[in-house]
Amino acid sequence: MISKLEETTDIIEAIESNKGFLIKDNDSRQELKIRGFGEGKKHGLLLRDYEALYLIYSSKLDVIKDKKKLSFNDVLQTALLRDENAWTKFLIYRDIRTRGYVAKEGFGFGADFRVYDKGNFGSKAAKYIVFAMNEGNEINIKSLTDSVTQISRMGKVPIIAVVERRGEVIYYHLSKSHFRELF
Repeated sequence: MISKLEETTDIIEAIESNKGFLIKDNDSRQELKIRGFGEGKKHGLLLRDYEALYLIYSSKLDVIKDKKKLSFNDVLQTALLRDENAWTKFLIYRDIRTRGYVAKEGFGFGADFRVYDKGNFGSKAAKYIVFAMNEGNEINIKSLTDSVTQISRMGKVPIIAVVERRGEVIYYHLSKSHFRELF
């Protein structure tokens, strides 16, 4: 089934804000919100940087600044100034969306995304908690272990999404294991 967002030929317009990109048009705001994009604010729908990048990549969004349309690269540069991991988050977000899931900003535990099972956005809580990272990056195992324990207690599935060198995203399900002393 093709969603209304995929069918539409109208390009949605957004303006840059301190925390992302703001959509003021009421119809566009509502359509995107139903599809799991953005966060409702007093003056419009606030898209996170990776959401705006995804919609630009999908030819659904134009970002306007000083009456000029910004390119994907312009928006990416702005995003990288706010978050050095913006490219990694975009690649993972794009992959999650392409697979038919809805991803929202992570909450606590150092998580980057909470991901809703297919068809469950708006009706059930997020099923997966995703940590984003690049291949070759180091992580603090103690912190990750603590997060996995807490996330698992909440009934969520902890996942590490790794962007490998060619830009492909690989997902690893995390679980807690106990190793006995061997010697």
